[in-house]
Amino acid sequence: MTDNPTPSGASTIDFGYRQVPYSEKRTLVREVFDSVATRYDLMNDLMSLGIHRIWKRIFIGALDPRPGRTLLDLAGGTGDITFGWLGRGGGPAILSDINASMLSVGRDRALGRGFARDLSFLVADAERLPLPDGCVDTVSMAFGLRNCTDKPAVLREARRVLRPGGRFLVLEFSRVQVAALSPVYDLWSFQVLPRLGRYVARDEDSYQYLAESIRMMPDQETLAGMMREAGLSRVKVQNLSGGIAAIHTGWRL
Repeated sequence: MTDNPTPSGASTIDFGYRQVPYSEKRTLVREVFDSVATRYDLMNDLMSLGIHRIWKRIFIGALDPRPGRTLLDLAGGTGDITFGWLGRGGGPAILSDINASMLSVGRDRALGRGFARDLSFLVADAERLPLPDGCVDTVSMAFGLRNCTDKPAVLREARRVLRPGGRFLVLEFSRVQVAALSPVYDLWSFQVLPRLGRYVARDEDSYQYLAESIRMMPDQETLAGMMREAGLSRVKVQNLSGGIAAIHTGWRL
């Protein structure tokens, strides 16, 4: 994991532990999620032993869904956060993702759950959102920020589309805060996850990348600082499961 956000305009950037041309990362990430889209939800359960569902319930509670509020769910993929928002009485939602394959799975799941009403879909890059300023009350992003090429641009865009008084919440893997967890977590990440990818998703390389991308994600304090630099206020951090994941919250005042 690195403590330094990638500077805008850099010639190379991390793709897991590899450095790749800055302009190529979006395509490489898209290929990863094209490959895993149909088995993404099953793999999430296997990879986290179901704990991701607990994290997401906590995150959805933190979003504070209410009928009069609107949600933009960035990197929303197969729809867990959006469906949780709507299921708890939240207002109209936009399920957005740069990857059409993931969003297609999310659309099918939405129809199966009866969530078509008050729900729209948007294939879009979170770094350049085709939305007007101040158009939503809440922006969420769960387990997507680490895959973005220009993370500061994502944070600036999230603030831009928020109405004054709105909040941006990020659920993401972070830096483990309990030393005793680190060896077990590393063993699981680099030995078990790629093997699960090989036998379940038929794609070991993508899950090797996903494990590496977690380690390259800025830690809690670095991400909090990046959010402040993007113009978000009252930034706070809530660690989950000893810091394996964390929720970052910032306001547009």
